[in-house]
This record gives sequence, structure tokens and C-alpha cells, in this order.
Amino acid sequence: MTAGDAGLLLVRLTFGLFMAGHGAQKLFGLFGGPGLTATGKGFESLGYRPGKVFAAIGGLSEFLGGLGLAAGLLTPLAAAALIGVMINAMATVTGAHGLWESDGGVEYNVAITVVAIAVAALGPGRLALDRLFPWGNGGWAEAALALGLGGIGAAIALTL
Repeated sequence: MTAGDAGLLLVRLTFGLFMAGHGAQKLFGLFGGPGLTATGKGFESLGYRPGKVFAAIGGLSEFLGGLGLAAGLLTPLAAAALIGVMINAMATVTGAHGLWESDGGVEYNVAITVVAIAVAALGPGRLALDRLFPWGNGGWAEAALALGLGGIGAAIALTL
């Protein structure tokens, strides 16, 4: 094990588990979250209809994408799920508030997006379930796939 592998594991676990927890708040009401029904109402107020369906998609993207990133499993797809959710959050909620999170801005969303792209580009490291698969080493193609699929998913959700 190298220091780089340990560092990637630390980044994956931190960001992945935080995102999985964020999704669990939406889906299951865990960790003080509102649960699916209340989150669905919030999504409807943002223009997503039916709100509960879009809340489930967003919550599952965060939950499963976060778990995938943490485990280093299907890393480019896990990264794409997180990127898509963050693009939607920036477009509908935080983008109007500037950069800094203290003002309700995009700071947090940009950080999650950049980490997801970086992990896809670097690969999840040797301490990951993906280590035996071709995409387990990361690269330009994996980063492009994550960003492309995340962007397409976000665009579809924003146009529906």
C-alpha cells in the first residue's frame, strides 16, 4: 500500500460516506433528514414534478453514488451520479447565491463535483473493489465518462 492509495481511500471514504448519508437523509429520514415525502415536497417547490420521484432519484444518486465512491466500486458511474446531482443543485438552488456556502452558494457542490471527477481520473486506488477492472486505474476516459454521464443525467432532469 502506498501513501497515495491511503490518501485516495481517505478521500473516497470521507466524501462517499458524507454523500451516502446525505442521500439517506432524503430517502429514509436518517441523520435528522426530512425523509422522502418531505423531500419530495421540497423538490416540487423547485419545479420538479412529480417531486417524490425526483427526490427518490436524487436521494438514490447520492446514496448509491456515495457508497460506490466510498467502496471504490463502479467508480466512474458512482462519480457520474454525484456529479449529476451536484449540477442539478447548482442549477436550481445554490447557483443564484454566488460562490460561498455561507451565502447559500455553490462552494460545497463544486467541491463534491471536483472530488468525484478527480477520483474518476486518478482511479480509486489499490484499496478499492474496482482494482481488478479496467476502469480501476482511472484515466481521461473514466473522468470524461463520469462528467459526461453526470452532465447528461442533470440535463435530462432539468428539462423534464
